[in-house]
Amino acid sequence: MENGDAPATKQDIALLKQDVARLEQRLEQGIDQLRAEVNHGYNDLVERIADGETRLLKAFYSFGESSSKRMTEVEDNEAAIRSRLATLEDRLLDVEKRLNMPPAR
Repeated sequence: MENGDAPATKQDIALLKQDVARLEQRLEQGIDQLRAEVNHGYNDLVERIADGETRLLKAFYSFGESSSKRMTEVEDNEAAIRSRLATLEDRLLDVEKRLNMPPAR
């Protein structure tokens, strides 16, 4: 194969086939390695997405808990104010009865 014009021999063709086979093997190994790296990257991405979802759900759960506690506190405060108002109305009614005053409407 030193002379570009000389016809190829069976040995030249055999060497060429070996070179092609080695090239195919290296190409397959490269593809397999690339496939493994892409697969690893995909698995990492899936794991990160799942972790992000978990963190978001925990954050929403915490927010919901704190909002629920605030609502309970507001409702308790409202009940206390209503109770105090009812007590004041009762006391005012007692004063009006003592003074023999009809309630204002």
